[in-house]
Amino acid sequence: MFTTIGVWLLVVSVVAMVVEGVVAAVWAVSLAKRSVALSERLDSERTLIEADLERLRAAIEEAKRLWLPYKRVLRWVRHPLAIALLESYARRRVRAR
Repeated sequence: MFTTIGVWLLVVSVVAMVVEGVVAAVWAVSLAKRSVALSERLDSERTLIEADLERLRAAIEEAKRLWLPYKRVLRWVRHPLAIALLESYARRRVRAR
């Protein structure tokens, strides 16, 4: 009697392990498919980001090139003595009114 119970427990445990192995295989295949799809999506997004980054770099370079003639003027205007002079003119204008 105990031997038949032991044999049936062995059979049930083998069936349970086989079912668990099948479930794990199905899950692994599903996970692999999703990871491939995610990898493809990441590659396409990466190319879009790189294109946007290249456009941004080009815009920055263009802005630098456009501001180049004003570089000296901006340096003079930001000088503390120039700021004080402009404030002095503003005070004179307020007093003259």
